[in-house]
Amino acid sequence: MHIPESLQDLADSEAVQFLKRPKTITRIFAGVFSLIVFSSLLTDGYQNKTDNAQLHCVLNSNSAACSFAVGAGLLSFLSSLAFLALDAHEVRLASTRFKTAFQLLDLILAVIWAGVWAVGFCFLADQWHRSPHRYFLLGSSSAKAAITFSFFSILVWIFQAYLAFQELRNDAPVPYKRSLDEGGVVLTSLSPPSSASPVNTPTTGPHGLSYASSSLSPYLSTPKAPRLAMMPDN
Repeated sequence: MHIPESLQDLADSEAVQFLKRPKTITRIFAGVFSLIVFSSLLTDGYQNKTDNAQLHCVLNSNSAACSFAVGAGLLSFLSSLAFLALDAHEVRLASTRFKTAFQLLDLILAVIWAGVWAVGFCFLADQWHRSPHRYFLLGSSSAKAAITFSFFSILVWIFQAYLAFQELRNDAPVPYKRSLDEGGVVLTSLSPPSSASPVNTPTTGPHGLSYASSSLSPYLSTPKAPRLAMMPDN
């Protein structure tokens, strides 16, 4: 394990750079807000009335409201931890297709959680407005904390969806880039030669015929007259 020798080495380490990323900070805030929501209602969300020893949800005695907040907060907290762990190993994703699928899943889940917390905030606030507060001895602070951080969770997950969309758009593969590069190479190879490049000057043959290649010159050269051989007398 590498131990940094100075504060500058610690600031430049991979762990600190990872924690300074906006996406990492957003996931940490989302996990903390979810933890506050479900832990506050899980501990003090069920109280007894002044005239009864039976436990009831402090949100209008509606157990569905407390169960929804506890379940959504727990799942959101686990989701934040899971994606935080995947972000730490994101650099090891060699496959571009798998990385794109991961970014798309991140965007979809962020939008879903933003909608869930929007519905949860409206539901919890409505049940708290309808609940008779004088019937419960304790639990009002826990209910207010759950409602407040449910609203903060909406903003955090919307920002997380925005970051996921920006990352998906910036890292999206260009399918025509390779074909465009290959087309540029072909056009370059087919371009006319420059003035500096050597050009074969056409050679004029007999009878005004011209040819550009020297390989045709033996066939178009002037024919030679036949030689007369002297035969000795017998």
